[in-house]
Amino acid sequence: MLKILQTPTFKRAVKKLHKSEKQTLDNAVKEIADDPACGEAKIGDLAGVKVYKFRMNNNLNLLAYEYFEEENKIKLLALGSHENFYRDLKR
Repeated sequence: MLKILQTPTFKRAVKKLHKSEKQTLDNAVKEIADDPACGEAKIGDLAGVKVYKFRMNNNLNLLAYEYFEEENKIKLLALGSHENFYRDLKR
């Protein structure tokens, strides 16, 4: 069974969403759970992080996560629009 963990940063971003947006996010998380390799793997400072891109209210959103195959778990790191996303993710 796949475990899905959330960081405090991710939880804060989710709190700000409306009900319909949370539904869209749930669908994106389900897609990641079905195929953890679907995200784009990052390199350099963000090695090990994958970013899944999806549309919410006609805006492109990015969902950063880490997949730990040996522990069979996904850690949801951050959610947001492209603006300053990677800068904030490095912190």
